[in-house]
Amino acid sequence: MSRGVGRAGAGQGAAAALQLLVTLSFLPSVVEAQVTGVLDDCLCDVDSIDNFNTFKIFPKIKKLQERDYFRYYKVNLKRPCPFWAEDGHCSIKDCHVEPCPESKIPVGIKAGSSNKYLKVANNTKELEDCEQASKLGAINSTLSNQSREAFIDWARYDDSQDHFCELDDERSPAAQYVDLLLNPERYTGYKGPSAWRVWNSIYEENCFKPRSVYRPLNPLAPSRGEDDGESFYTWLEGLCLEKRVFYKLISGLHASINLHLCANYLLEETWGKPTWGPNMKEFKRRFDPVETKGEGPRRLKNLYFLYLIELRALSKVAPYFERSIVDLYTGNVKEDADTKTLLLNIFQDTKSFPMHFDEKSMFAGDKKGAKSLKEEFRLHFKNISRIMDCVGCDKCRLWGKLQTQGLGTALKILFSEKEIQKLPENSPSKGFQLTRQEIVALLNAFGRLSTSIKELQNFKVLLQHSR
Repeated sequence: MSRGVGRAGAGQGAAAALQLLVTLSFLPSVVEAQVTGVLDDCLCDVDSIDNFNTFKIFPKIKKLQERDYFRYYKVNLKRPCPFWAEDGHCSIKDCHVEPCPESKIPVGIKAGSSNKYLKVANNTKELEDCEQASKLGAINSTLSNQSREAFIDWARYDDSQDHFCELDDERSPAAQYVDLLLNPERYTGYKGPSAWRVWNSIYEENCFKPRSVYRPLNPLAPSRGEDDGESFYTWLEGLCLEKRVFYKLISGLHASINLHLCANYLLEETWGKPTWGPNMKEFKRRFDPVETKGEGPRRLKNLYFLYLIELRALSKVAPYFERSIVDLYTGNVKEDADTKTLLLNIFQDTKSFPMHFDEKSMFAGDKKGAKSLKEEFRLHFKNISRIMDCVGCDKCRLWGKLQTQGLGTALKILFSEKEIQKLPENSPSKGFQLTRQEIVALLNAFGRLSTSIKELQNFKVLLQHSR
């Protein structure tokens, strides 16, 4: 070995040793960032959620997300931002989302777009898999079968219900199917003024921030000195339950997204081959109690709170899917039956959870005041769903739209209990319906939360082993 190579090897070894020392220096504080105890505004504790998610939910929801019905999501990534002039789309290659070419979409699926609620014949053997990278798939937008007349009647019912989200028009030429498995949510490098403006608009304009609070709620905002840290959140105590819940849902969603970015980080790229994996330094920056002045653990607790809300929604909507009229149709009879069986199995697990959030405690005041507050709550969230069209990174926009729509669908379910109880067994109901887009978003959004909690546990294990 030459002297030059030896020096290079020694230099690399010293660099690696230095990196290890840097990593070890922050491990104790990161381990402390793991949250425990009872969550605010409910009677559930973190450990119970961890165990329930790890052993019951996560393995099944992961399988469900791999099923054809749930892996393809129709979305319009070209809708203009309704609030400000766009900065232009991110040019980083990892921001890119490649839709499935029209020629790759089976005829039966394309027919399903114009007959949204009709079960149409699909003569293709199976949904064709799109080839790697540039080949993204598509799926039928059809929900079920039974009677043509009933579904035509069902189709007439749409905009009369209280949507919590701005839904994409699936008939728009700009709406395209995306294979979620080939476009995983992970770190893309999207940051800076564009990302800051999106989250700033969400927190400052839509999270019921009192006028007396001057410090930005946005975690991406620069430090404001003494007003930072856990003590800042005393303002939350002065809000009503509904507004506290709203803030926690948004904070929890932000924490979940950040966890995915930390867990699927671009660690290195050699000869065009990227290596993705957990980035402990990034995790510390976002959640360590010292670096975040105590705010990191609060953000993680809000993630658990959001998980509880969506878990409750799944348990409440189970009767909708238990009816024989609901068929998760893709054209593959056996797979469709297996998919529904797996989904119903997940619903049974959600109903078995003993410490659900009680949504009846919300909007429980005088009727007029409660109705007004609920409408304000709905419109604020709908506004946030519209802000997702301002995200400059296509992949971030894709997952932002899906997860806000999933949460919006969960809220719609929680506040439609009476309508769900009145569902007829063998015919569509005019009181409560879910589109295929809402169903796919609901289950994938919950799958993202389940994955976040699992990834949080993985970080804890990784950090303990590194010590």
